[in-house]
Amino acid sequence: MIRLHTLGLAGALALLATVSAHAEGGDKAAGRTLVYTCAGCHGVPGYANAYPDYPVPKIAGQNEQYIITALNEYKSGDRTYPTMVAQAQSLTDQNIKDIAAYLSSITPTK
Repeated sequence: MIRLHTLGLAGALALLATVSAHAEGGDKAAGRTLVYTCAGCHGVPGYANAYPDYPVPKIAGQNEQYIITALNEYKSGDRTYPTMVAQAQSLTDQNIKDIAAYLSSITPTK
């Protein structure tokens, strides 16, 4: 009987962990609607900014945690590219997770 209760408790804990992990993650569908401003620079093949003059990195297919970290660093001012700071400061923490979930799910093109 104790073994049965233990198995039931283990199953319930596993279910709660799954629900909790999903609730904290990003929503790809929501992220897809939010990345329209990103495509202006990051989605144009061969595009480079005039100031400072460097190629814009491709973000499609980038690691999800990297995107979250980078956007949070722009939001806090730890990274200082003006356009990205302005974009990131307009995002909520959930927006950032949603964008990262969507972008990391894309297969990058060459």
